[in-house]
Amino acid sequence: MSRRGQLALGWTLALLVIALFVNLGLWQSRRAVEKQAMLDAADRVLLERKVRPLAVAGDRGRLHDYDWAEGAGEFDPRGVLLLDNQQHDGRAGVRAYRLFRPERGEAMLVDLGWLPLPDRRAMPEVPRPEGRQVLRGLVTAPPSAGLAMGPALAPQGEGWLLTRVDMDAIVAATGLQAPLAPRVLRLDPDLPLGYARDLALLPNTLPPDKHRGYAVQWFGLALAVLATALILTFRRPRTP
Repeated sequence: MSRRGQLALGWTLALLVIALFVNLGLWQSRRAVEKQAMLDAADRVLLERKVRPLAVAGDRGRLHDYDWAEGAGEFDPRGVLLLDNQQHDGRAGVRAYRLFRPERGEAMLVDLGWLPLPDRRAMPEVPRPEGRQVLRGLVTAPPSAGLAMGPALAPQGEGWLLTRVDMDAIVAATGLQAPLAPRVLRLDPDLPLGYARDLALLPNTLPPDKHRGYAVQWFGLALAVLATALILTFRRPRTP
């Protein structure tokens, strides 16, 4: 192949790789912006703590919004829902959810907090709080499901073990007669009810700074490929 043909092929491959790296960098940059916007919106709500009724969790037009809510009701007698593969302070465990029936509004999921999992053959006990309860906390979208592979939940003792929080699958498995509110209540850490918890929004995923770092890496790789292609193009060929 002539040198001109080699250069054409080399630049074609280089441009394809550069385009790939640039697009990956742009995707990481967008994710950083999106996640920073989430954190800023939640921070405003947590700063103001303007109390809304628990019924706001059922507003399907505000799935990705945040509200500080409070209300009374009772926990449903159905079993606990344990979300698997949850991290807390560097330890693996499960996050406990229970169905809650507020006095006003749709049934909803309440995040009771994190529990360690010392033995995968036995899930932790999560007793149902009895009687009327007054709850408050941050109303948010459920945890991101990521790649939805396999069933969302499976029976585990008197409750269920979840691989992701899928409201429709929970309704079907538990036999509820009406849809669940699309958002969940994350309990105020100051309440005595529940287990280890905080109101961090990104406990099991990358924060904005990590996405920015990855974006810089991808853009840096694109520049490295461009520089290499330029060097190979303008380097004088060796004379025999």
